[in-house]
Amino acid sequence: MDSMISDALAALLADRCGADVVRAIESGGPATALWQAISEAGFADAMVSEAQGGAGLSAEAVAGCWMLAGRHAVPLPLSETMIARALLTEQAITVPDTPIALGIGHHTPAGTLRAAGVSGGRTAGAVLVTAAGDTRLLDTASARSERCAFELDLTLEWPESAWAAAPRLATSLDTRLAQALVLSLQIAGALDAVFRRSLAWANEREQFGKPIGKFQAIQHQLALMAEESFAATMAARIACLPEPHGSSSSASPPGLVGVLAGIAPLRVATAKARTSEAALQVAQMAHAVHGAIGFTHEFDLQILTRRLHAWRQTAGSESAWHDQIGRALLSPETTSLDLLRITTDVVAG
Repeated sequence: MDSMISDALAALLADRCGADVVRAIESGGPATALWQAISEAGFADAMVSEAQGGAGLSAEAVAGCWMLAGRHAVPLPLSETMIARALLTEQAITVPDTPIALGIGHHTPAGTLRAAGVSGGRTAGAVLVTAAGDTRLLDTASARSERCAFELDLTLEWPESAWAAAPRLATSLDTRLAQALVLSLQIAGALDAVFRRSLAWANEREQFGKPIGKFQAIQHQLALMAEESFAATMAARIACLPEPHGSSSSASPPGLVGVLAGIAPLRVATAKARTSEAALQVAQMAHAVHGAIGFTHEFDLQILTRRLHAWRQTAGSESAWHDQIGRALLSPETTSLDLLRITTDVVAG
């Protein structure tokens, strides 16, 4: 099923989400046509249960789709929308026919609800925001917005009256962990695309009468990029696997709810840390291989590497997740046997 849905989405994105489309949306153009194509094909409801009109797929089954969102630099929060629509449908909350972003908010002294750095907020029609233990659905049209460093991200602020009136999930979503999961897969997909572009460029670009890929220094950088990309992909894929029965620890970060129940939080933490590490390394090496042309607006490489830098920071960089992993594994309540079970997936006897 993973391969079937991924192949179908890959064909759609290859046709509808080329670099020209991404550039147009990043420059302020509408994302309506792209969203309609994705929505009408049913991908937005991939995680909605079959009884409620979706495909009922797990995180493991849609992992390939989330990687494709990164590989094709999809300029709307497709991965987040899959999760949000499944959660809202599951709890009988009216689902807006728009992309839905995920956000972490806080109540300000000025009497507003502020969500900083909402990934994909500019092309989202709604945001599923978690603040003070509550998760509610807010529309972006009623928010005051501020631009972020990355073109498609926004900081959004709503009046408290909008928060009070917004539909509320019965169970709060661990939004940071959900974002970390989807971004790990998206980063892995973008890393693969960056590596393949760099490899093709090294085989095409010539200096001193031969392709630059023939030079040992370039070969070394490409080899390192391949290692980082494959390691990141493995970590991200493992994060989508269900948690082995009996291997969870009370010291681990809190788990996800709804459609994400059963995902091991420690695996997600490891995946986000590993992919964020790789994002920085691969982006640097890719631009070294391409030279100055990689930074230009006309060249497609920067579409991917700008996302790598933005996604690396969203939901916590590698250092933040390393701290959380350390606290989970080295907690005073975690015994040596617990540590062995957590890190090796040994089922408790």
